[in-house]
Amino acid sequence: MNEFLVSLISGGCAGTATDLAFFPIDTLKTRLQAKGGFFQNGGWKGVYRGLGSALIASAPSASLFFVTYDGCKKFFKAELMPLLKNENLTLNVSHMAAASLGEIAACLVRVPAEVIKQRTQTSKFSSSLESLKYILRNENGEGVIRGLYRGWTSTIVREIPFTTIQYPLYEYMKLRWAAHQQIEKVSPLQGALCGSVAGGFAAAVTTPLDVLKTRIMLSSHKISLGQVASQLYKEEGFAVFWSGVGPRTMWISAGGAIFLGVYETVSSFLTAEEKTKLG
Repeated sequence: MNEFLVSLISGGCAGTATDLAFFPIDTLKTRLQAKGGFFQNGGWKGVYRGLGSALIASAPSASLFFVTYDGCKKFFKAELMPLLKNENLTLNVSHMAAASLGEIAACLVRVPAEVIKQRTQTSKFSSSLESLKYILRNENGEGVIRGLYRGWTSTIVREIPFTTIQYPLYEYMKLRWAAHQQIEKVSPLQGALCGSVAGGFAAAVTTPLDVLKTRIMLSSHKISLGQVASQLYKEEGFAVFWSGVGPRTMWISAGGAIFLGVYETVSSFLTAEEKTKLG
């Protein structure tokens, strides 16, 4: 099995497993960040609302990320090493650039799913299908494509800083742990632990960007990133930018362990199977 298929299958398994396991925590985080607060947007009820759109999008978006990330990572390493002439710098820059491109690719699927999911999570609609139909009817006049991709810029603004923190840290921790044990590659369990730490840290420091993204997606009309940031600060104060930091950090920390752990496990299994067949 070639590397493209390994990334495709491993990424799909990782995305589906993570969304299925941690969806309720994501719902709680979204309701904490939404205008009006937690209880006005559904409280503890219906924490699996919007799960359908998340599951439909999770496998293709995660597969798009890892296909892009794994391919670009190798390309950048080969191309940048002669220019930078420093292995550590080359690795860090390669991981940051590859992860950023991976997130942009994944957002082609993730953003429409997030718009539908978050409007359902906050009880604006009773189901993902109802939320999708509202956008397709273009009732607010902004256009179907614009409606589906509401919050594209704010999502990219959130995801690129997040991923440029998470993945270089994740790769660095794996390398250091492997070197400490004097082995070539850490186990999937150790990779999952590295993913948990890296994901939790990146999630915490990018929470304000996540709040902005959530408010833009939930807005009843089109609004810019600058407008929503100014409005939030004036009406709700600085503390609102850290709404949901606990659930977000907990969800992505635990989710990072499953996401990257499942990816490492499936990838190692498929690679080992291929080597067995060749042997």
